[in-house]
Amino acid sequence: MTNPLYDALFKPHENAQTTFLILPDQTRWTHDQFLRRSAQFAHVLTSAGLRPGSRLAVQVQKSPQALALYAACVAAGVIFLPLNSGYTATEIDYFIENSGAEMMLCDGAAYENLAPLAAKYKAELLVLNADGAGSFSERADDQPDRFDICPRTADDLAAFLYTSGTTGRSKGAMLSQNNLLSNAQTLAEHWQFSKSDVLLHALPIFHTHGLFVATNICLLTGCAMRFYPTFDRSALIRDMPSSTALMGVPTFYIRLLDDPQFDQKAAQNMRLFISGSAPLLAETHKQFEQRTGHRILERYGMTETNMITSNPYSGARRAGTVGHPLPGIEVKITDPKTGKTLPQGEIGMIEVRGPNVFQGYWKMPEKTAAELREDGFFITGDLGQVDEEGYFQIVGRDKDLIISGGFNIYPKEIEAALDDLAGVLETAVIGVPHPDFGETVVAVVVAEPDVDLSHDDLAGEMQEKLAKFKLPRAYKIVPELPRNTMGKVQKAALRRQYSGLFESVPKE
Repeated sequence: MTNPLYDALFKPHENAQTTFLILPDQTRWTHDQFLRRSAQFAHVLTSAGLRPGSRLAVQVQKSPQALALYAACVAAGVIFLPLNSGYTATEIDYFIENSGAEMMLCDGAAYENLAPLAAKYKAELLVLNADGAGSFSERADDQPDRFDICPRTADDLAAFLYTSGTTGRSKGAMLSQNNLLSNAQTLAEHWQFSKSDVLLHALPIFHTHGLFVATNICLLTGCAMRFYPTFDRSALIRDMPSSTALMGVPTFYIRLLDDPQFDQKAAQNMRLFISGSAPLLAETHKQFEQRTGHRILERYGMTETNMITSNPYSGARRAGTVGHPLPGIEVKITDPKTGKTLPQGEIGMIEVRGPNVFQGYWKMPEKTAAELREDGFFITGDLGQVDEEGYFQIVGRDKDLIISGGFNIYPKEIEAALDDLAGVLETAVIGVPHPDFGETVVAVVVAEPDVDLSHDDLAGEMQEKLAKFKLPRAYKIVPELPRNTMGKVQKAALRRQYSGLFESVPKE
């Protein structure tokens, strides 16, 4: 029996002296060096009693050693559970209890806080610091640098990724070997990656974007990664002339454009800029193309599915859209109430089916049944529409839909109208409780630098753009929008902040 994920991503690089990772100080890790260290890590896992199907919870800083843990888990058949480095001990308590992780790795600075939690669930707690040192590495140092790969099938689980939990308890998405491998194979071909590429990797590796998209593509094709602990604008610009691709979130591109050193010359060796995890403003698309001559390729994916759609590599990359379904993946727009497929152009629920779709939520059969249909289609919770040329547009989350006085209002439409106004940098439109209409619209607006915006100015201009029932009843001017680590605007936080805005308003 084979181990499909290991055989495709790692086995071809055994003994290879080719460059895999380039660190900011220009230190290089070869594929062989990386795999020898991951083999030692795999021995530590198995000697500690972890077996195929056991869970390893990891909350450590980004480093080559942290990435080697992923390879070690694939080799040993252990389910890899990466956790956001910003999670508190209280949040981690739930993940350890829910996942049943038998071992946990953390940064040394977090050890004292997490030790009682590990003892509570009888999970062994070891340290792996950002520099690669710690009790876990010390155990690994004495282990062999070769490991007998554990046989697995394409349907065996490779990883758990927990959703953000903005509307309740986080859900552990179970991802199989084939979920990860099939998506990497599709993306590598669709985005035309090859061993001659050098990817600028500044994303975190506790999320599907940086871990299963960026890393798996590079391993599959044999290309190198410039591996940064965090986003470093100066370092990216410095290294861009010797690189070919960047995967990022919208914040990356906004910050690059803020630096006058980032220009067409800096980007002349690059062939591809990819953006995802959050919507990219049309204005950012425009400014980026004017500055560099490159058009950003925007794509769409989720924790439960990896990548679903992508703008074309060769062809029109349309701002405001996430392109077409990737090869082998079916995407449809359905009526959220009936599940029936809607005609082209109508707004509805995005559903997806394909080898990329996860296996369900760990220990949550009811949630799995509610969101994963018997015919294999996953109900994403995202609202969207598709145009006459097959390009998909994300309108917003189903939970973000505003129902005011019986009318359905889609925040994306209002945000687009606001973003077109002079002086507006970006916006987030939310629904908040209203005594008369049930919900009403509030626009949270960020102005461009050195621009003064007022409620009256915005209200006056918007009256000409939208039907009256869609118009915001309040405009809140703020210095910035709250975002998570992947750059997504946290609308749940905004709804909480402004939930009492109309409590004292009399009924109309």
